[in-house]
Amino acid sequence: MADINFKPSESTKLSANAPRGPLSTPLSATERAEIPFIELLYFAYRDFISDPDAELLSYGFGRAHHRIIHFVNRHPGIRVADLLDILKITKQSLGRVLKQLVDSGFIEQLPGPQDRRQRLLYPTEAGRALSLRLLDPQARRIGAALASLSPAERKGAEEFLRHIVDASERDKVARLIGK
Repeated sequence: MADINFKPSESTKLSANAPRGPLSTPLSATERAEIPFIELLYFAYRDFISDPDAELLSYGFGRAHHRIIHFVNRHPGIRVADLLDILKITKQSLGRVLKQLVDSGFIEQLPGPQDRRQRLLYPTEAGRALSLRLLDPQARRIGAALASLSPAERKGAEEFLRHIVDASERDKVARLIGK
């Protein structure tokens, strides 16, 4: 997803005197030790999402639909405002995708019991079934990777992923995932 709010920092701006033209020397992991990890995350994400992407195509859905279906199934009755906070997307982006999921019968939207202005989201049976079809290949992939690790390595992998999450969001994410 493109960041339409991207504003180059001073360090990313090119100076008027900077040489221009193609570069033939790759950026090296010796220059930035994080490069192998960055690339492993790209490749892991590519493969992790490939099976659900294929399933979603048959419905005409994309990754935004997947994320919404996932979190609504994990948190039935979630408020739209809370889903916006989890996904960090605009109300307009959520509205378009959510409408498709509601119109297709995967999610039901109900008013809040105390505050009728609140919109609470629930999976339908079809939504739960789709969520499980999308989750199964991911769970198998994660399960296979975890099976190859010792308990200490599993703990290290979990801790590594937690530390990638913004520090200000870690407690909220821990509550969301039940840890």
